[in-house]
Amino acid sequence: MLLVPRLCPSRQLLVSWRRIIFRQIYTNSTMSLKNEGEESQYNVVKEGKADILQPKSVFYNPVQEFNRDLTVAVISNFAQLRRQEIKNNLLKDKKSKNDQEVPVSDTEVNITGNDVEESQKNVFVDDDIEAGKMCADGISILEGLAASGLRSIRFGLEIPGVKRIVTNDFDKTAVEVIQKNIERNKLDHLVTSSFGDASMVMYMSKGTDAAFDVIDLDPYGGASQFLDAAMQSVSEGGLLCVTCTDMALLCGNTPESCRARYGTMSYRSAYCKEMALRILLQSMETTANRYSRYIIPMISISADFYIRVFVRVFTGAAKVKLSSLKLANVYHCSGCGAFTIQRLARKIPTKGDNFKMAAAHGPPVTDLCEHCEHKHYVVGPVWADCLHDTDFVKKVIKYVQEKQADFQTHKRIIGMLSLVSEELRDCPMYYVIDDVCQQVHLSSFNQETFMSALLNAGFEVSMSHAEQNSIKTNASNTDIWDIVRSWEKTHPVTEKRRVPGSVTANILSKEPTLKVSFETHPGAKQESKKQGLSRYPQNPEKFWGPKPRAKKSEVDSVESMVDKRIKLQGKRKKNQEADDSAGEQEAKKKNDTQDS
Repeated sequence: MLLVPRLCPSRQLLVSWRRIIFRQIYTNSTMSLKNEGEESQYNVVKEGKADILQPKSVFYNPVQEFNRDLTVAVISNFAQLRRQEIKNNLLKDKKSKNDQEVPVSDTEVNITGNDVEESQKNVFVDDDIEAGKMCADGISILEGLAASGLRSIRFGLEIPGVKRIVTNDFDKTAVEVIQKNIERNKLDHLVTSSFGDASMVMYMSKGTDAAFDVIDLDPYGGASQFLDAAMQSVSEGGLLCVTCTDMALLCGNTPESCRARYGTMSYRSAYCKEMALRILLQSMETTANRYSRYIIPMISISADFYIRVFVRVFTGAAKVKLSSLKLANVYHCSGCGAFTIQRLARKIPTKGDNFKMAAAHGPPVTDLCEHCEHKHYVVGPVWADCLHDTDFVKKVIKYVQEKQADFQTHKRIIGMLSLVSEELRDCPMYYVIDDVCQQVHLSSFNQETFMSALLNAGFEVSMSHAEQNSIKTNASNTDIWDIVRSWEKTHPVTEKRRVPGSVTANILSKEPTLKVSFETHPGAKQESKKQGLSRYPQNPEKFWGPKPRAKKSEVDSVESMVDKRIKLQGKRKKNQEADDSAGEQEAKKKNDTQDS
């Protein structure tokens, strides 16, 4: 029998304390190791004023910083515009039968003395509105597909006049990361994480006080599946910020898929980047019309590998009836690339200032192209109205200029938006000078020379932000080819290129009817170029493009592996049984044939 010596009370107390201390040290060290393990799974990303953790399985793509910077600037200006409209009681009720036009920029607001006195009852002092603090009368924002939540964190830290931000994702691991980042940036009072399908989150806010003033959608690929929910859930006069990266589809590689998703037949052309913008806007307008709503584009840009549009959404049955005037089909020549725009409807004057709508007459072109005698493709319908609100664009430029330190990509934003502000508003699509010259095997000439020829002939002309060496003009296709023919007189194309029946031969065989002067015109050099702004920056590094989707979390990966294992259980046996069964059927057929 083993005798255990009995410890005195003081000795027992000492042992107990040692055990407690050991357990605490063990627990703390275990938690420390666990935290270190968690931290090792993340990269720290700093952008703007945000400092977030991003899973290492998710690649941080710096190309999208321009997208986020621009979005912060646009929403900041929209928040100011929204406060101005509310202050002056300019936003109509959705249920109002009054269908007057709502101004889309505060420069269009005509405020009388009575209006000013009335607005004093509800004055907003902008000095009291600060980024990072909740504003009771501010805007509400939804980021539907947030991933790490970087965009929402920046909204919370950098945009003044915000009431609440809902940061949603349909991946539980992503939502956990979002919550970590909210706490890390001390935005619990302003930003809320949400787990759910983006469309369902939007549908649930439809027609309630929880409707969002700003909805940001930046999915992998196209946004077509989210447009219906977004159009119904955004508040009256609210802002939709939509990105699409399915450019191959929008630019005409698969027109049948484009029609299925966006309701438009696309076509590969020199102006396909602007075509992509107009396809998306057409889809948004058509979707909005189903609910007696319509859109007003504020800014529409094509950048890098994606398109991005900022549109406001209003309600009004009378305006919706005019939507067919904003849409058009495009007749694109399969030979020389000349294009003709035809609106879907036309106005017929009636008594007084009234009018009625009717289907358009057409087609606006002959069976064969009048320039090169080739067939036409019919593309559309597309948005044929303005892509931007110039006053709003200029406000965003001014805002970024004043806060350059807050935007890493401020030079590019100012350069691109300056180009956007210079674009002709009522001239859909553009010509690319290189493409025009290539059609007739003519060496390309200077952009300013081409623009000077148009200006000297009395036409309007500008560049497009979407493509370098591009021109937008109100000149006709005939005028464009007359300029090319005139240039060819002093820069002749070789005879071997003038194959009978070819595009080159058919175009150059005609004499120009337009009097063309290539003398340098003072308006040929745009202001953005004179200022030396960054207009068409080159990619700063290789592989500057879209990145793959985030990988599944470890838990999801394990679950998928288990599902795959169950699915493949007994695969060889099943395949063998299928082969045996097929062999037996073949033998039976052979025997039946021999018997007969």
